[in-house]
Amino acid sequence: MSTTADIYRFSKRSALALILTGLISAGGFLWPFLFNANHHQSRTQLFFWIAVPIALVLLIVELSNERLDAKSVALLGVLAALTAALRPMGAGVAGIEPMWFILILSARVFGAAFGFILGISALLVSAFITGGFGPWLAYQMFAAGWIGLGAGALPQKVGKYAIRGKAELALLVTYGIIASLTFGALMDLQFWPWTLGSQTQLSYIPGGDITTNLHHFIVFHFASSMAWDIPRAIITSALLIITTPTLLSALRRTQRRASFLVPIEFAKRS
Repeated sequence: MSTTADIYRFSKRSALALILTGLISAGGFLWPFLFNANHHQSRTQLFFWIAVPIALVLLIVELSNERLDAKSVALLGVLAALTAALRPMGAGVAGIEPMWFILILSARVFGAAFGFILGISALLVSAFITGGFGPWLAYQMFAAGWIGLGAGALPQKVGKYAIRGKAELALLVTYGIIASLTFGALMDLQFWPWTLGSQTQLSYIPGGDITTNLHHFIVFHFASSMAWDIPRAIITSALLIITTPTLLSALRRTQRRASFLVPIEFAKRS
């Protein structure tokens, strides 16, 4: 019987699609530091608003054709709906979004590819629930996808020994804190060039050197976002501490009993 790691390992084509998509989406976040947008700032970001969703669709099709059967898609839909439904419960107040623990634990059990698709699917469904459509949606989807990808890629073993119990809990809580802070930084990147104008000491400087703009962004991020990022990290880590033993056990039981990617055979009547 295949293990979870074997079931959700990327093929060469999927890995190539992921790398290309990652490069495009990374460009969407990092363009203020990579391009001289002195006279074409709006056009530069508009390019990534278009390119990122197209790359996203291509990657989903590639992964779905090779790595997801009907049962996996059904489970993906249930988990995406549950994750999306939890997101508005905090109403975005002070960064409280009680959704990340399900994404992290699901990716831990079902693997990196599943976690990536779950992250982007959950944020898309959440946009339908909250009406949160806008130029920021593609950024949110990819940031969540990266968090799911990273959670699924966390080590399952140290040497010959599986990481379980308190060691696994500590690993997931640590990752949850890092992921929560990273999500906040990525979200700041997508609106920082536009939010302050051009006349402040923390503004994005079109055509400025990388060092200056990076310094401005770091100061802006820590000055404006810690009130959201720290509560998000606290809520995520607390929910992981509370739910990890029970939820991980339930998800692993589901994975074993559902026998994902095992063909369904119908017995013939004699």
